[in-house]
Amino acid sequence: MNAATTTEAQLREHIAGAKRVVVKLGTSSLVNEDSSVSRVKIDRLVDALVDRMDAGTDVVVVSSGAIAAGMSPLGLRTRPRDLATKQAAAAVGQVHLAQEWGASFARHGRTVGQVLLTQADAGVRERARNAQRTIDRLRQLGTVPIVNENDTVATSEMRFGDNDRLSAIVATLIGADALVLLSDVDGLYDRNPADPSARFVSEVRTGADLEGVVAGDGGALGTGGMAAKVSAARLAARGGVPVLLTSATKISQALQDASCGTVFHTREQSTLRAWKFWALYAADAEGVLRLDKGAVQAVTSGGTSLLAVGITDIEGDFHAGDIVEILGPDSEAVGRGEVAYDAAELAGMLGKHTDELPEGQRKPVVHADYLSNFATRL
Repeated sequence: MNAATTTEAQLREHIAGAKRVVVKLGTSSLVNEDSSVSRVKIDRLVDALVDRMDAGTDVVVVSSGAIAAGMSPLGLRTRPRDLATKQAAAAVGQVHLAQEWGASFARHGRTVGQVLLTQADAGVRERARNAQRTIDRLRQLGTVPIVNENDTVATSEMRFGDNDRLSAIVATLIGADALVLLSDVDGLYDRNPADPSARFVSEVRTGADLEGVVAGDGGALGTGGMAAKVSAARLAARGGVPVLLTSATKISQALQDASCGTVFHTREQSTLRAWKFWALYAADAEGVLRLDKGAVQAVTSGGTSLLAVGITDIEGDFHAGDIVEILGPDSEAVGRGEVAYDAAELAGMLGKHTDELPEGQRKPVVHADYLSNFATRL
């Protein structure tokens, strides 16, 4: 949907009628104050999710809460800080959380399937496709996919960062019609909503709508504060998925008519197709290409392939078909792309015009179809 022509009411109507929806639930929406999993909260959420499913919508749930859910059984009073204890808590908590989701959906005769992902799963194209196929097959079999980051094995280098970002990537990966982000705040405000002068932001079309907005970090149990949710919402919108951001207490309203919270528009002219979205925001980069100013101007203007003449340096032991980072002369991020040559071969091509190269090296280093740049980010 094009934010330039779509009204807020039309976008809310679209989200309300979306046939494939990803619903992300934050930790605070799933656990009690002592961090134990709340069956009461989960039952209430599941009732609303099933109502939407019964109306004909495919729903994929992205659930936080594994680490928090493991704290009480392990006798931990505060959220662990070291990686090993976090992973241990997640290993215990994932079992408890999955059991609660399964038991709650079973009240409605529905089966759940747990899908645990790491950044490495999304970062390799074939593994990302496998995740997509698994989620799609679960839905075809009438099973509710419950997606979470695999905190038991994810290291700091392999993390999505938070489940808000994970939900945006999953929504784009499966071609969702909408993403619903639910937490403990009823929408986006320009400052802490506890401040009486805080202004509610009902819709976001571009970054200009976020000027002056101050979003905070996560709470005591979770990792994804409002700043993470706004970032995830803009990321999903960049991939062509509109977003509704509101509180878990308003889940029924959010899923029935989308008449609450803040909506984030997509923009048709800057929406990325699936491959380019994956290359920019999920793929693992295996190397770096550094460009001169002229090459930066050429590739960011749109529709231009990257040629060897504009590359000043390379880094990494990459191979043809790998994703590489593309940087400007001052190390500024320009974009990413799929490189057509191995690093060893490309090293001898740098700075040369196409007609100076042998016949077998005259194709672009990164073809325009496989080059994503940051110039048109929301």
